[in-house]
Amino acid sequence: MNSNTHVIQVTNVSPSTTSEQMRTLFGFLGNIEELKLFPPDDSPLPVTSRVCFVKFHEAESVGVSQHLTNTVFVDRALIVVPFAEVPSLLAESGPPGD
Repeated sequence: MNSNTHVIQVTNVSPSTTSEQMRTLFGFLGNIEELKLFPPDDSPLPVTSRVCFVKFHEAESVGVSQHLTNTVFVDRALIVVPFAEVPSLLAESGPPGD
């Protein structure tokens, strides 16, 4: 695991939780570069739980955010873990045939 990761994975997120609520909660811990909640807020699919990925500007925010593990948010105890960043394959590859 890359200890310098800027990304966390939050699981056991209530289906009624919105992206804006997650942004508000984790925004207190650091500047958020990107936040994705799956399935999206406008998904017509019924779900029992959601997953959220938060990318912070500072790697230190990842360690701080882990302290929210087992915090009840809406109606579920959140599970927060660091998530390894996957480098873009397109950024590393050259033109075809190289």
